Amino acid sequence: MIETIAEAAFAPAAAMIAAGRIPGATLGIVHADGRRATVTHGLAARMPEPEVLTPEHWFDLASVSKVIATTTMVLTLADRGLLDLDRPLTDAIPDLRQYDVANAPERRLTFRDCLAHRTFLPAVEPIYTYGDDPARLRAFVLQREWKHGPKVYSDINFILLGIAIERITGSSLADWPLGQGLSYGPPPGPAVATEHCQWRGRVLKGEVHDENGFAMGGATGHAGLFGTVAGVLDFAQGLLDGSGASPAMLAAIRARCEGHRTCGWERRFEGWSGGMACSDEAIGHTGFTGTGLWVDFTRGLAWTLLTNRVHPTRHADSGIFDLRPATGDALMAAWDGMG
Repeated sequence: MIETIAEAAFAPAAAMIAAGRIPGATLGIVHADGRRATVTHGLAARMPEPEVLTPEHWFDLASVSKVIATTTMVLTLADRGLLDLDRPLTDAIPDLRQYDVANAPERRLTFRDCLAHRTFLPAVEPIYTYGDDPARLRAFVLQREWKHGPKVYSDINFILLGIAIERITGSSLADWPLGQGLSYGPPPGPAVATEHCQWRGRVLKGEVHDENGFAMGGATGHAGLFGTVAGVLDFAQGLLDGSGASPAMLAAIRARCEGHRTCGWERRFEGWSGGMACSDEAIGHTGFTGTGLWVDFTRGLAWTLLTNRVHPTRHADSGIFDLRPATGDALMAAWDGMG
């Protein structure tokens, strides 16, 4: 039955593929009791040669890295007593804005502030244009006097969290045990093509799409994780059945702490990416490359929609912002209708 539900929920993606708006897509759904199903259709690449998409292909998860990897790492370290979410980042990064120790506002930002995107930091900065040495770019992030702005969803928040994790653990984010089907690039299997990058002069396949993530070494707090549909569903099932997170961690990702934002995730709000048919207890996150993961705790159901909507270019109307909620709503209708 769950296979029939997945097929029904895939209908919006199938229409987008048939219309040529996205090359391909994989939808995976999983229940807390372990039932799961996946539907895959379309192409992993259009150029330089067409390649059929399979369930074994690895997707560049883009900002879904923030929740599967970085948020989980930070909350795990907090669970182990190695950091306090409400203490400043300087506990882990004492050299943050070290030339203005008394006055730099960056030194007062807490781990929870960054997780919930309740800082003054900008959404994004073209860090890769300042050089290509990962250590130097990290130093740039730490010492830059960031321009103040309104509270926005910010990659810089998670770049800082990634650096903090590196300092606490003494190793790269890529060394963290993530589970089968999840890996920082290059992935150990066939990869889905993303964009023909004007900066790098090639179609990206198995290397980080995000320019800043690539320039900073490929494993950063805001991007860089690759995953198969099975790997993403395994992670989601761990949240649903409690095997992948402690009660404190689950409480942190479910509780609102800044508007519709929790620690790392988003709760359902008007017009959000998971659709409005899911429960108020649902959380989710999307990735720029065309990926997303949503978890409805009330129904004990999670789903991931993985597309390569930026292939071969981000500068096209892929329809992804309509596709995501349409998929969530179709899934809820099929699930509730067969329940």
